Amino acid sequence: MDMIHIILDILLPPLTIIFLFLFYPIYLFIKLLNCVRKHLCVENVAGKVVLITGASSGIGEHVAYEYAKKGAYLALVARREDRLHLVAETSRRLGSRDVITIPGDVTKINDCMKFINETISHFGKVDHLINNAGVPQTVLFESFSQIQDAHPIMDTNFWGSTYITYYAIPHLRKSKGKIVVITSAAAKIAIPVATIYSASKAALLRFYEALRIELNPDIKITIVFPGLISTDMTTPEIIKRHGSDFIISESVNRCTKAIFQGVCRGEEYIETPSWIKWFFLVKSVCPEVIDSIFNYSFLHFIKPYFKLE
Repeated sequence: MDMIHIILDILLPPLTIIFLFLFYPIYLFIKLLNCVRKHLCVENVAGKVVLITGASSGIGEHVAYEYAKKGAYLALVARREDRLHLVAETSRRLGSRDVITIPGDVTKINDCMKFINETISHFGKVDHLINNAGVPQTVLFESFSQIQDAHPIMDTNFWGSTYITYYAIPHLRKSKGKIVVITSAAAKIAIPVATIYSASKAALLRFYEALRIELNPDIKITIVFPGLISTDMTTPEIIKRHGSDFIISESVNRCTKAIFQGVCRGEEYIETPSWIKWFFLVKSVCPEVIDSIFNYSFLHFIKPYFKLE
């Protein structure tokens, strides 16, 4: 058995390089044709039923508005019922003919069952599930007063999406629907001061990539990688007070337009802003470069402010 591994260690590197050299131009051409097809065959979401978690603010709120403008029916989920009603009213004014609000907590299994059951009871189906609910982290790992304080991050960001997905799958199979999961650039490039957050988003990425294979071809899955977006959640106090001169954030309107357009085109992955995909490429090819940038930024720009906290 060891001899097989030795042979593979010797043969696979040159064979892989030769394969990529010969195949990559063909791959790019096929990808170009597929890109043209997606831009010509955009999904019409008018009359589609869209369930959005974390819909009371930020990305979830503005994704709801994008769907509303195109005439989709909405089921809005979040813990803050008063905010949900405001988002629902705005969605109706923008063009959605039927909007329901379902207050609850995605970390509770019974609530996730309720989200799906009430949506099906009201609309009779669900076409798109937008898993957006999440919580941030802006604390050094060793600064947790007790490690249990990290549990809510994983419970909301990872389990909150998987619970509701589990109950939605039978209905999405019937409608040949879509699952859209909002991860983060932190899923691919780990962020200091966001250790558990990065882990939760990386877990989402791998979970939904594996689930995509299991559910194909009945249900399509789109995975979104937002960078730093200008919302209350993703622009924490440390950045508001100290980081505006070295942190580049994207407006939530621009972000959600890109998400909506990508979903309607049937994209499997959406990076927003789109330039962050080049960081992902560099991370894959030259990981030491990105690690050096983050080490320098952390030591000189971020860590000093946490010492003052």
